[in-house]
Amino acid sequence: MHALAITALLPTLPSISPTSPSSWALSTAIRSRNRAMRPHRVFELILQRNQPGVALTQDGSSLRSSTGQHYFAKLGSPIDVEQFIGEAESLKAIELAAPRLAPKLIECGVIDSDTQEREGDVGRPYFLSEYKDIGSLTPSAAKVLGKRLATELHTFKSTSGFGFHVPTYCGQTRQDNGRYETWPECFDALIGGLVDKLHARGGHESLCKQAVEVRNRVIPALLEPLVIQPVLLHGDLWSGNTGIDRSTGAPVIFDPSSYYGHNEADLAIGRMFGGIPESFYTTYHEYLPKSEPLEQYDLRQELYQLYHYLNHTVLFGGAYAGSARQKMERLLKEVPLQ
Repeated sequence: MHALAITALLPTLPSISPTSPSSWALSTAIRSRNRAMRPHRVFELILQRNQPGVALTQDGSSLRSSTGQHYFAKLGSPIDVEQFIGEAESLKAIELAAPRLAPKLIECGVIDSDTQEREGDVGRPYFLSEYKDIGSLTPSAAKVLGKRLATELHTFKSTSGFGFHVPTYCGQTRQDNGRYETWPECFDALIGGLVDKLHARGGHESLCKQAVEVRNRVIPALLEPLVIQPVLLHGDLWSGNTGIDRSTGAPVIFDPSSYYGHNEADLAIGRMFGGIPESFYTTYHEYLPKSEPLEQYDLRQELYQLYHYLNHTVLFGGAYAGSARQKMERLLKEVPLQ
């Protein structure tokens, strides 16, 4: 979302990403409509604290200040507050772990009577970060990204176990993070949250039944042997949430749904949809080897991909339910009953 500014000020457009509307991907469709709009006053008030008298104008898909700086800004509805906070806390954590790898958050909050511009504004969340003009991830930048994830993001350890201190959203799906002492407990809760959503929706009884068997048999068999530390994850690292900063050529990641977990869980979704060069994975494992037991690496990737297939079933239904079922059938076949 960080290659476009103020997309949330516009009417909703259809999503074209695997998990959520990607602002940079919708750039062409939105740009012409952006030009007729002006920024909300809350963003001027924020920037005027450190830049007295600064004015903001809309320049294509970004906010431009009278000092020549660009920003990314968005507003939501009151029901989006938790999602905005989750993204903001994710970006703050990523900035601590791997400075400049993701757009830097400036401020996230909720409009009150002092910052409202019109009736109905109070209670709406706002989000302001630096703006990055993002292009597609190149093979050379993918190598740099692999190294940075392996040596920075995925070495940033939690002091409070697995999970995260606030809910985060993978696309529009609320991740039931919480805090857990072990990785099997944490991942089981993540899968369980999706199964609960599918069960409540109805029509996925056989899929949910399979998922219960995976939780009881596969998760303990594949995750309990691991000896790992909880490290910071992006949480939704598919190709559409990676790119390069066109001004520097450096890799960028964005739209995070972070939590602390097994580093390998961050690698799974990129292989599902393609687009991330293989040089990323090769370089990554040069700096951070696969976890023991090595012979279970591919099955662990299948298990971590299952989370995203189930999430896509929650979000979109359709063929993703079949893909989730195939993953579970393979996992249950490879992990026999004890």
